[in-house]
Amino acid sequence: MPNATSAAPVVVIAPDSFKGSLSAQGVANAIAEGIRRARPDADIRIRPMADGGEGTLDAMLSAGGERRMLNVRGAASARRDAATGLLDDGAAIIETAEVVGITDPDGMAVPVAQRSTLGMGEAIGALLDSGARKFYVALGGSSTNDGGAGLLVGLGLKLFDAAGNELDPVPSALAQVARIDASGLDPRVKDASFVGMSDVDNPLTGDHGATAVFGPQKGVTPEQIATIDAALAHFADLLEPAMGVAKRNEPGAGAAGGLGFALHMLGARFETGAEVVAREIGLDAALEGANWLITGEGRSDVQTLHGKAPFIACKHARDQGVPATLLSGAVDSAALPRLSEFFSGCFSPAPGPITLDTAIRDAARLLANEAEQLTRLRFGSR
Repeated sequence: MPNATSAAPVVVIAPDSFKGSLSAQGVANAIAEGIRRARPDADIRIRPMADGGEGTLDAMLSAGGERRMLNVRGAASARRDAATGLLDDGAAIIETAEVVGITDPDGMAVPVAQRSTLGMGEAIGALLDSGARKFYVALGGSSTNDGGAGLLVGLGLKLFDAAGNELDPVPSALAQVARIDASGLDPRVKDASFVGMSDVDNPLTGDHGATAVFGPQKGVTPEQIATIDAALAHFADLLEPAMGVAKRNEPGAGAAGGLGFALHMLGARFETGAEVVAREIGLDAALEGANWLITGEGRSDVQTLHGKAPFIACKHARDQGVPATLLSGAVDSAALPRLSEFFSGCFSPAPGPITLDTAIRDAARLLANEAEQLTRLRFGSR
């Protein structure tokens, strides 16, 4: 083990947020404080991470860019202010959780069959007005299950019933669609490129589709699954010929209640959200010459190894020969054998039995204390 006379360590801190407690930047700052207590000489490189869900916008903007507030319709069609971003290279970032998020009480107050992604289309339109032609769409944390109909209607698509009446793009109305007019779709989307940020590979419909797999967490009841799934299938039956492409079975079409399907219809490519973030924040460059990576999230279990931010950060570190330590709010003990195949130690900052409220309240202090002790173990103190 290195002693206190070791050369100044180079440490990369790249955590996800601790949901309900600290942002990824807040987590990183707390860990950095602990490291500096033990090694004031440490070269600390902070790179907040995210995986396409809540916090992705902040992580992407941490590398440079401009936050842009937009007034758009939320999932329940009430107008709300939503944060988006323009990166230094001119690309736009839209976080679905900001517009139609499952944590928005107004959107969640109406039944899922009445929620829409209209605001997502409005946000894209506003950013097109700003000159953006490349879009990163972080798909995690949505409250909607409309097959992306709202996004497309927000960009000029029109839905009609058999009598010629225009329909709202909500799940309860999709079964009534008799005709789709795509002629009014914003022509600028043809010159734009879209990247869907998600690690979901589900199709739009069926037993592994958006409604059956993810619908229940948004409020879809067991009795509604077949009805809403059939409505999305009917919508796809009409939309695909109207737009001249067939995308319902593409991996990721079922992401965010079918929002991924709408993006596929616009020609999007899909990437693991955490990989996009790692690339955009310059994680690989930060790891050059580093001695140690610390990453983490609110709770780690076997799902961490399926494209979550800590695993992607660890993967990039290992590729450069940098050991990676997992420091999460909680670590599932049953997952330790699997996690330990990748991480050089898995830790929680809880000093003993404590309540969840205490852990949330004192997260920054607990993280700093644990990071200090880990640094003393790893590099000694100075």
